[in-house]
Amino acid sequence: MNSIQRSGMVVAFVSAMGLSALLSGAHAQANCVKYGNLALKQAREYEQRKCGPMDARWSTDLKAHISWCSSVGPTQWRGELKKRAEVLSKCAG
Repeated sequence: MNSIQRSGMVVAFVSAMGLSALLSGAHAQANCVKYGNLALKQAREYEQRKCGPMDARWSTDLKAHISWCSSVGPTQWRGELKKRAEVLSKCAG
């Protein structure tokens, strides 16, 4: 294999890795938008039912929820949705 072929393979590999990272980032962003919308729906329900104080968990700021999601992994944001659901299930309103 000559140096031109090796260079071509390196460029192809780096391009593929960059595309993979980009697609992965786009997927993560889409998940965080979904998370944000669900978190907002839960927060509005919490507020409407007058379940308790409105702290950061119960913020009605969609961008804040998306931003938080972007800073953590899927295990954490899924856990947060579950915690909110548990609180809501115990709040009769």
